[in-house]
Amino acid sequence: MPSLNPKTYEPTPARKVAFLGLGVMGFPMAGHLARAGHEVTVYNRSAAKAQAWVTEFGGRAAATPREAAAGADVVCACVGNDDDLRSVVLGADGALAGMQVGAVFADHTTASAAVARELYAAARAKGLHFVDAPVSGGQAGAQNGVLTVMCGGDPVAFDTARPVALAYARAVTRIGDSGAGQLAKMVNQVCCIGVIQGLAEAVAFGQQAGLDMNLVLEVIGKGAAQSWQMDNRGKTMVADQFDFGFAVDWMRKDLGLVLEEARRNGARMPVTALVDQFYADVQDMGGGRWDTSSLIRRLK
Repeated sequence: MPSLNPKTYEPTPARKVAFLGLGVMGFPMAGHLARAGHEVTVYNRSAAKAQAWVTEFGGRAAATPREAAAGADVVCACVGNDDDLRSVVLGADGALAGMQVGAVFADHTTASAAVARELYAAARAKGLHFVDAPVSGGQAGAQNGVLTVMCGGDPVAFDTARPVALAYARAVTRIGDSGAGQLAKMVNQVCCIGVIQGLAEAVAFGQQAGLDMNLVLEVIGKGAAQSWQMDNRGKTMVADQFDFGFAVDWMRKDLGLVLEEARRNGARMPVTALVDQFYADVQDMGGGRWDTSSLIRRLK
């Protein structure tokens, strides 16, 4: 699959943008920024990946997050977890050390609300802005430039980051103050895993009953049972195909954040805790890198 699919970009003034983290999401997201006309500098722990990006999209690669962030109006990041995020934001070589006063750091990592608030405070202390801006839509959404971005932070910082983020998104929405974007992403993941488990049980049940499940999904997909998961993962569940998409390992990381936050705020999450353990079973089957729809493997 190509790293970037065609998109019509919203007209917006060109900005100097840094992008930190060129994984399966960050590589195409940064590519859309370049294609939209922004002046893009990238950083990646693997310098070879950064050079590959420059070869495809132009711009330039930097040796450190600090160097990438120097002179940028907006610095974006999409890395793995809280510790990865701190490593590119804080310290002598971190992005905050290189950013100019008034610049905005927009973090697209799915991380904890606590680290978002921590880094928001660190940025404010330096006269900078920090917006937690996790995304939904997966690798395909990044390639197509149609991600959904949910943001937490100050309105002025959000207003600066939003037109830049629209290069790789179809919706960029401020949910509330710092941390609200990460909390909204947790809500998103809880909704997803409940639907996936229900779809897995439905497909397994229908197969056990001898139904033509592709036909069944086509029929019920026109009614109240319709969902993104059914439209995009139903047929691959039937075909027992999972070598793509959002990995089980990544979902377990996200659900860990959900359950930790629930312990803090007192929310009751019985289904989330149960499905998290089902994903642990999939990991034990060797499916850590399978798509999250692989929950059905437990039922066969």
